[in-house]
Amino acid sequence: MIANEEYRQFLESVRFVYGYDFTEYAEASVIRRISAFMDSNKIASLQDLGKMILKDETEFEHFIQEITVNVTEMYRDPLFYKSLRKNVVSRLATYPFIKVWIAGCSTGEEVYSMAILFREEGLLERTVIYATDINQDALQKARDGISSISNMKTYTENYLKAGGKNSFSDYYKAKYNSVMWDKSLRQNIVFSVHNLAMDRSFNEFQLILCRNVLIYFNQSLQNKVINLFYESLCPFGFIGLGNKESLLFSEKQKYFEEVDRKEKIFMRTK
Repeated sequence: MIANEEYRQFLESVRFVYGYDFTEYAEASVIRRISAFMDSNKIASLQDLGKMILKDETEFEHFIQEITVNVTEMYRDPLFYKSLRKNVVSRLATYPFIKVWIAGCSTGEEVYSMAILFREEGLLERTVIYATDINQDALQKARDGISSISNMKTYTENYLKAGGKNSFSDYYKAKYNSVMWDKSLRQNIVFSVHNLAMDRSFNEFQLILCRNVLIYFNQSLQNKVINLFYESLCPFGFIGLGNKESLLFSEKQKYFEEVDRKEKIFMRTK
């Protein structure tokens, strides 16, 4: 059992040494993942864990890889992408140059999903997709553009439900037990480390996707991140959230209107 005071001191030490701030993440979720990490690595106490990761950056990177959540798949929640095609893409097409931010991109499945969607809609050549995550190991996997072949049946089904226009197999090459996404999809993608809890806005975007990330933050950090997205969106830009996430308690709620209530797509109105 991890005591509250010990837990807070541990997080403050991590923030001081490495600049990673988990103090406003949902406490029960973080404690559960820290405990699982300690159990799997046979670490007896939080004090012992602190000694290990605060003195060894390699061990800290291993810790970050384990406790950050990397659940993702191609066209996860397919109807969300179908709604993007129907309600958002035609408006994005009016811009001469399109900037998209996928925040919390994990191992990149959502990024490649968007690249394929934009290619099919004739927009990829004038689009830059900025894909960011706190987990450097996940980002490297995203850059590599490799997925397990065992997922392709599910991914293909999702792609078709999302309104895909071609054969999904056109976008990857199978090799042994893996698939490699078409290199041309990566030409307009910029992968970079970004910490939503600590870092600021770095550009102005027409579309921001941050799906199934806010659920791991407490209310205060959720509000802070929504403010960051508001500052990062151009007027009449769009934001897409996960199906369990909302702008309801954000102080910026009044500056957004619902584009699709069920699929959690919103437009900044001013």
